[in-house]
Amino acid sequence: MRDQETDDFEVDRLSGASGMNSNLPPYSMDDQLLPMERRSPCGCWIWACLVAAINVLVFLLNFLLLAAIFAVVLLPTIVVVYFGFQCHSRVLHSAVSYCKTVLDDNSSSALIILGFVIMSPLMVIAMAIYCSLVRRLRLFLCFQPWARAVYKGVKWRWLEDGGPRGCLGECNSNIKAWV
Repeated sequence: MRDQETDDFEVDRLSGASGMNSNLPPYSMDDQLLPMERRSPCGCWIWACLVAAINVLVFLLNFLLLAAIFAVVLLPTIVVVYFGFQCHSRVLHSAVSYCKTVLDDNSSSALIILGFVIMSPLMVIAMAIYCSLVRRLRLFLCFQPWARAVYKGVKWRWLEDGGPRGCLGECNSNIKAWV
């Protein structure tokens, strides 16, 4: 009885694995009637370079947007910590006039502590602003699938959303997300 259960399990596992086709791309192809044709090796390399370049540009755009938002939102923390470290006698002890007249070691320590304390809430605010802006601009829809390089006939996601500006189009009001 035990051997029969093991044989049935192996047959079910093999029959389930044989139904999968490894040649198809990993996304849904409900709207396509015929199986897609593979590109030639040369065409595959050219399209792979094009898709990689587009995806790298979209990644850099996202990274620059992230860096700009974090730089603007964290600017108060950067300034406060900078002045705290600049005027403390055991760190840099600058000879600037405001370090001698306004800030002593105790006030410099207070600035350093204040800067690190306000950093956490400002990072949360910066990340919320970035996520909201990326969702509104739909920047992640600009990434192209790698299957475009391998198969002929894969639609550009831009065309489904209204042209090259489709991935940067207006926000869909039906999509709700908590940030």
